[in-house]
Amino acid sequence: MSHVTVVEAKADTPSRTPDEASVPKRFRVPRIQPGLVLSWLVLGLVALWTIAPGLFTAHSATSGTARDKLLPPGDGHPLGTDELGRDLFSRIVHGSVNSVSGALVAVGVGLIVGTFLGLLAGSVGGITDAVVMRIVDVLLSIPGLLLSLSIIIILGFGTVNAAIAVGIGSVASFARLSRAEVLRVRRSDFVEAAFGSGGTFAAVLRRHVLPNSAGPVLALVALQFGAAILAISTLGFLGYGAPPPTPEWGLLIAEGRNYVATSWWLTTYPGLVVVAVVLSANRISHSIRKVQP
Repeated sequence: MSHVTVVEAKADTPSRTPDEASVPKRFRVPRIQPGLVLSWLVLGLVALWTIAPGLFTAHSATSGTARDKLLPPGDGHPLGTDELGRDLFSRIVHGSVNSVSGALVAVGVGLIVGTFLGLLAGSVGGITDAVVMRIVDVLLSIPGLLLSLSIIIILGFGTVNAAIAVGIGSVASFARLSRAEVLRVRRSDFVEAAFGSGGTFAAVLRRHVLPNSAGPVLALVALQFGAAILAISTLGFLGYGAPPPTPEWGLLIAEGRNYVATSWWLTTYPGLVVVAVVLSANRISHSIRKVQP
């Protein structure tokens, strides 16, 4: 009975061809994943909106015609118009400049400051490690939205200040991950060999520790980009981001909430854009984590 069970279990296991089994995993040609391709296409389209919004719409993002107010999606206005007659598609396209640039600033702040703190704590150790990680624990104990609002109150309203506030809130995540990766790489044999061959502390960090610990950090960059888009849109919805009539995705949703019952497109389409960008960034982050050894 046990022999039959073992044979059946082996029969159920998918077999690999000899050529596939002989090729190392990292050298195999990856299969095309439609979800991943779609995610890159979404982010690529949004990047084009940010770089050259004039290629996608000829309407103004800040002015409209009174007779065209609250028009449903149609030929002249594919996503409809708002309460001032402004083209919604144009406002979404031009709003990507503020939302995407704010997210990049936020990710840049978190990446630079957080990675530096994690590298400092993981490489030096001792009292420095304890002090840095206690600071990180304090940041993690504060809800992200509350921390961002507190920083905005100090810095003032605006897209840049909102981005800096969101970036400071992500410092703790980058610091913990980079510290963990630095500690993992420092225990490797090739790092010990580099120190044994006379390499200086700074040279070993630059040539061996940083390059070999960057993979998971890059995955976190993609993940935090989507989180920053969502956080900046949330702050814009609450009125702490870009002031009207500046087009910004969170502000567009906030402006359309008073017309949800009669003009559903004012909140639906900007919300779908935010959801699509966040899900695409999360999908790309997941794919980066999967290719890490």
